Amino acid sequence: MTSSYIFLTPPGGTSATADETRTIRDGFTLLGFLFPWVWLLAHRLWLHAAAAFLLQGIGGALMDEPGLGPAGAAILLGVNILVGLEGQNFRVRNLAAKGWTEDALIAADTIGVAEQIYFSDRAVIAASDDAAAPDWQNKARPNGPHGDATSLGLFGFDGGR
Repeated sequence: MTSSYIFLTPPGGTSATADETRTIRDGFTLLGFLFPWVWLLAHRLWLHAAAAFLLQGIGGALMDEPGLGPAGAAILLGVNILVGLEGQNFRVRNLAAKGWTEDALIAADTIGVAEQIYFSDRAVIAASDDAAAPDWQNKARPNGPHGDATSLGLFGFDGGR
């Protein structure tokens, strides 16, 4: 399944190396859904973690009160869903606030392929190395149902159906 990966470069650097560049998968995070405030703490999102902990505490307290159990459960589930869906975006926004630059958004099957695509045009090829850059052109698959056409989801790249 294809995922999107966001590449962030550190502040003040125009030519970031592979060690300095951060890659964050843009999408749902299961651990963020299951353990929201712990996941937020692990990614150093202190204020987000405090808010999630506070809201989950309120939700847990409401669940103990007669008649307010569904409201408490809704708060708990809402926090879990919010962190699961938007947790990676919280990470990106936190780094952007610290001066990191969103350099690229690449759709790929795995993080390894996304990094190969990202660093393929940034790699400095030594004069003695005759390795060619990878060919990332879309090729028609044999017996492919759509021929040369590529699209993401229901719509093509040009926005048409």
